[in-house]
Amino acid sequence: MGILVQKFGGTSLSTPQAREHVIRHVKRELANGYSLVIVVSAMGRRGEPYATDTLLDWAMQNGNALPDREKDLLLCCGEIISAATLCSLLEVEGIPSTVLTGAQAGFMTDNSYGNARILDVRPERIVRELRVHKVVIVTGFQGQTEAGDFTTLGRGGSDTSATALGAALRADIVDIYTDVDGILTADPRIVEDARPLTNMTYTEICNMAYQGAKVIHPRAVEIAMQAQIPVRVRSTFSEGEGTLVTHQEGFSDMQSGIVDRYVTGIAYVSNITQIAVDCPDGNIGGVQLQIFKSMADNGISVDFINVTPTGALFTVFDNNSEKAIAALQDLGLRPKSLSGCAKVSVIGGGINGVPGIMARVVEALSTKNIQILQSADSNTTIWVLVKKEDMVQSLRSLHTKFELHR
Repeated sequence: MGILVQKFGGTSLSTPQAREHVIRHVKRELANGYSLVIVVSAMGRRGEPYATDTLLDWAMQNGNALPDREKDLLLCCGEIISAATLCSLLEVEGIPSTVLTGAQAGFMTDNSYGNARILDVRPERIVRELRVHKVVIVTGFQGQTEAGDFTTLGRGGSDTSATALGAALRADIVDIYTDVDGILTADPRIVEDARPLTNMTYTEICNMAYQGAKVIHPRAVEIAMQAQIPVRVRSTFSEGEGTLVTHQEGFSDMQSGIVDRYVTGIAYVSNITQIAVDCPDGNIGGVQLQIFKSMADNGISVDFINVTPTGALFTVFDNNSEKAIAALQDLGLRPKSLSGCAKVSVIGGGINGVPGIMARVVEALSTKNIQILQSADSNTTIWVLVKKEDMVQSLRSLHTKFELHR
């Protein structure tokens, strides 16, 4: 057998009972003959002693003046504690293991502290440890600069660490363990009949991640897609196979028996403000350039962009809306805004070129008297902007319309 990368998130490591499940998964894959590389996140969530957010809160409560470089040094402690804990538990079970920091594992990054980009992965030390039949535990979420300074990779960084290692080691597969049984067709907290998916393409899961699904970080998916490394998203707390993510399209969904499907899932992003700007007569292109340059200069991310011969329409997050409107007013423009919106996304590798998909979207929403404020599409996604109070009904109606519950 080859190399298998396992990534365990904070909830998978936060309690003794959860860590027992982790040990069980490790033992199973060793029995299957794999050489194992395990990537770990910091244990638990905000409020628990070693969680990343808890460490950030600690820095804020003690002067709130920690420079970015030193803040990354602090945050790296969470994963180191997780890795050392797991190493001790494996040794008790008679499983030889060793811990490597992101730097020791070969992660070279730029010096964008807090959100560093991976420049290279040099896994030679990991390979040496695997050759002497040790399980290698790597601290996720971190790397180092060429100068030797610790860096962190930003939100979802441990997922990114796992798939980057999978690519560098040419692993057979990367298993991302979470607290849910794989990827579901929609958020089960909102859509009660959401069901787990057996298979997805990289493009589908990447779009779902970018459009609000939080099971895996899109940066991690992009790395796996480029390297063509299969990824499984599965639960720490069960023996289920979870969701297999590969490049293959048109595959069979074994749970439902459907050979081909148009739509894979429904996702959402809430707390969005729609901004409309009518450009004055003359120099339309120049004004449109000013609009988006102003947003960039103010560090405001824009989405859902429609540029027309008479103006521009786009969205920002609610917490950036006042800043965006003020910037536009400084240009002498009169923006109109609508806060409290939500972007609902219909995602599927099979929608490209298929007539009638948009008609079904409109039908599903109009029959519930839901107003579509704006729409856009790509090869694999149709987006609609609705009022936030219509978001839940929109998700449920679209989920039913495309028979994702079956």
